[in-house]
Amino acid sequence: MSTDVRYLKPTVNPSPINHVLSGLVTAVLRLLAAIVFVVLLIPVLLLLLGTGVPLWAITLMTLADLALLILAFKFKWTLKGVAVMLGGALLVAAAAVALSQVLALTPPITDAQGNPLPNSIALLEKVNLNDSEQWITIRGKDVSKPILLYLGLGGPGAGGFAMRPLFEPLEEHFVVVSWDEPGTGKSYSAVPIKSLTPQQFVDDAYALTQMLCQRFDKQKVYVYGVSWTSIVGIWLVQQHPDLYYAYIGNGQMINTTENDVMGYEFAIQYLTERGDTAGVEQLRRNGPPPYVGDGLALKYVAYLDVLNEYMGTLPYSVVVPLIPMFSPEYGLIDKVNHFRGLYESFEAVYPQLSDLDFTTQAAKLDVPVYIFAGRNDVNAMTSLVEEYFNVLQAPHKELIWFENGGHGLEEGTMAQFTDVMVNEVLKYSQQN
Repeated sequence: MSTDVRYLKPTVNPSPINHVLSGLVTAVLRLLAAIVFVVLLIPVLLLLLGTGVPLWAITLMTLADLALLILAFKFKWTLKGVAVMLGGALLVAAAAVALSQVLALTPPITDAQGNPLPNSIALLEKVNLNDSEQWITIRGKDVSKPILLYLGLGGPGAGGFAMRPLFEPLEEHFVVVSWDEPGTGKSYSAVPIKSLTPQQFVDDAYALTQMLCQRFDKQKVYVYGVSWTSIVGIWLVQQHPDLYYAYIGNGQMINTTENDVMGYEFAIQYLTERGDTAGVEQLRRNGPPPYVGDGLALKYVAYLDVLNEYMGTLPYSVVVPLIPMFSPEYGLIDKVNHFRGLYESFEAVYPQLSDLDFTTQAAKLDVPVYIFAGRNDVNAMTSLVEEYFNVLQAPHKELIWFENGGHGLEEGTMAQFTDVMVNEVLKYSQQN
């Protein structure tokens, strides 16, 4: 008779602490995976704000992400399930970015039935300006109309596409050409940003003007600048008057250093009257402009946002990231580059304007000049604008007030702007 002897291994129960720690680690890892997944969803969601990607493609990418999330639950958030989910979401996000860049467009100009208007033009294209590749839009209901060159939003570093819808009323009377200057938006990589100089913007705008005149068989164009590009515009017509019917300025900059000191002092007074001692202390720590060195843009923004609050506009910390988000002319990379470009170009170029003073440096211009000014504008101080207008010598000059306006064009001032552009600016040049 044989006897089997079996040795049983003692059962070791995991300690409650280890069990809790293991559960906690698993929960944290799942949470991190969920956060990464949500981040990878962002490019797809941003497509809805304003890109050229069609809705059906956005829907397919959204459904793909949803399927990946369901798959992760099916695998009970195992390592394999998480890897499939995140890997797939990464591919979908990359597709969203790539499609947004490839399918960027400027919307066609159509009739009430959605058909392109005969003889209209609506192009987003890359052009070569002084051996650098830059981008423009060309839009108009009649390709034979006069050309209005819009130099861009401001900065330095804000492009010309973000405000495109605001100019639609002018597309009936002009072929509106908007320019993304080097160092911003679609032209972000045109040249190394640190190499930018104010004169380069003038030279590139001149090259663009020559190209437009040749392409559309025009002798001259109209040019419009606002804020920073109002500086470029003055220099442009000063150096090349024969190519321009008129200069149109808005938020006109005259003397950057004096203007900035006045704005800084106004911001301190405004905050003091409101009892905002913390805000006043911050501005006093920064000291008065002009600023130099790393971080100078943030010092300017600190008091400029106070001026924006006074004018009833959003702070730059909100506006700068949002401005390009609704422009189908920009892919997702372009939208990021617009934000980067505004910050980087400002830091590179703005300190080079510290000795600007148009009252002595551009007191005579050989083209008609129309300057629009908002009564409430404390970014481009109206007292300096009036001083310049009074000393300016030009074949024809007008100072037009937006009675309730702030800095630059707004929906509330566009009707008046359009009326003056059509019934005064155009008529004057046609009669002379």
